[in-house]
Amino acid sequence: MEQVLTVALIVVGFLLIVTVMMQPSKQQDALSALSGGAGELFAERKSRGFEAIMRRATATLGTVWFIIGFALMYLSAH
Repeated sequence: MEQVLTVALIVVGFLLIVTVMMQPSKQQDALSALSGGAGELFAERKSRGFEAIMRRATATLGTVWFIIGFALMYLSAH
């Protein structure tokens, strides 16, 4: 059981890295914050399309990764 969870943790970790790397760049937002574009800094923008999918996938994979990690900790303690 621990071996299966360890393999799952590695696979989910790899997929998590891939989804983080595939997210759209926010360089323009950071540049405008540093150059004084504070008017748009706190504007709420809703993610749409690919950006929304990647945000949900990252959050889901992160949650699954933590759950598997906690399950492995529990199994190793008992």
